[in-house]
Amino acid sequence: MDIPRIPLGDWIENSLNWLTTEYSNVTRGIADVTVASIDTLNDALMWLPPGVLLLIIAGLCWWVANVRLAIGAAAGLALIWNMGLWVPMIETLTLVVIATLVAVVIALPVGIAAALSERLYKLIMPVLDFMQTMPAFVYLIPAIPFFGIGSMSAIFATVIFSMPPAIRFTTLGIRQVPGELIEAADSYGATRSQKLFKVQLPMSLPTVMAGINQTIMLALSMVVIAAMIGASGLGSEVWRAIQRLRPGDGFEAGIAVVILAMLLDRITQSLRKNRKE
Repeated sequence: MDIPRIPLGDWIENSLNWLTTEYSNVTRGIADVTVASIDTLNDALMWLPPGVLLLIIAGLCWWVANVRLAIGAAAGLALIWNMGLWVPMIETLTLVVIATLVAVVIALPVGIAAALSERLYKLIMPVLDFMQTMPAFVYLIPAIPFFGIGSMSAIFATVIFSMPPAIRFTTLGIRQVPGELIEAADSYGATRSQKLFKVQLPMSLPTVMAGINQTIMLALSMVVIAAMIGASGLGSEVWRAIQRLRPGDGFEAGIAVVILAMLLDRITQSLRKNRKE
């Protein structure tokens, strides 16, 4: 006797079709705002001469960390410039910045709410487990019906993929605040909002920054994968090299991705260490 097959895939497809039909105006509005933001940031970074932007980033690294990171950043960015990948690097950086900002804006309130509500915490943790174990390529599938091919779909998939660490670390940081501090705040008559903004969030900020660091790294990896659905940047250079069987070009783009990832990682880690101190 054959066991009836559960049409899970059909249910998901029908749900996506219904959402894209009923909320097309909403998705179109979101796409217009996001694409405008991408174009504005991209144009602003492109307007600066590469040498000037290189010096600005190196100066930022010196300010938040040390001269060694500044020298490393300058050398890495100069190599990207020399390989002719400056424009794709800027496009990738723009997508990562926009996706990270959107993910953090969504993740912080959700993480705070989950930290303060035990019921919501138990509800949201399995959802985050599901989101983090789902293969990254799967997130590209619903992005196309909502937003079509291009940068907007890349942002959508990247936000969904990179958001869980920011939620987890925000929740973890707030829940790890020592109970003695909470009791002291209560004894002084602090309200719930005062405890949150003057005790819990400041104490948990290093942990929150660690979550943002992980979100940036996941966003960068997903932006590269999103080249498969038309996202521009270094990912498209890798994808083009694969299609044309040009391993040298692919490795050059991959090295540029590594340099950008290390640079963003060191900057956010330095900010986290400075906050601890």
